[in-house]
Amino acid sequence: MASRKTKKKEGGAKRAQRASSNVFSMFEQTQIQEFKEAFTLIDQNRDGFIDKEDLKDTYASLGKLNVKDNELEDMLKEATGPINFTMFLNLFGEKLHGTDPEDTILNAFKMFDPDAKGYIHREELQKLLMTQADKFTSEEVKQMFQSSNIDAVGNLDYKSLCYIITHGEEQEE
Repeated sequence: MASRKTKKKEGGAKRAQRASSNVFSMFEQTQIQEFKEAFTLIDQNRDGFIDKEDLKDTYASLGKLNVKDNELEDMLKEATGPINFTMFLNLFGEKLHGTDPEDTILNAFKMFDPDAKGYIHREELQKLLMTQADKFTSEEVKQMFQSSNIDAVGNLDYKSLCYIITHGEEQEE
């Protein structure tokens, strides 16, 4: 019986290791080293975890002393658990690589393009973004439009925008 429990624990450890190693494959080795340096700077008490006090101390070292506790708590809530280095990488992986693949984002835009023209009119998209689900502010919409390919009559090329969202730059043709 004890050997069966040991085997289960070993199998669970392998799964956890496999899951955590996926995040490391998202980045180049030099990027991981830079994230490790950043993590070490933020982990002020050197306990291997970033907590509210670490964030407060980091802000203080940067000269910002009046950070509200709820702001710090909101930052910590972005993680699904305690923020060790692996969780730290996961958070940046989600931010830098997006949480949805390009085809998922493209399919979302296609729902608003029943004729499959490859574009959505700027005004229609702005209305949708500012009134549905996680509502955008006018400033957020403006920023998105600045990095979007919009023709003279106001049609936004959403395929190009999807590429920019997932790759961070416009595709060379």
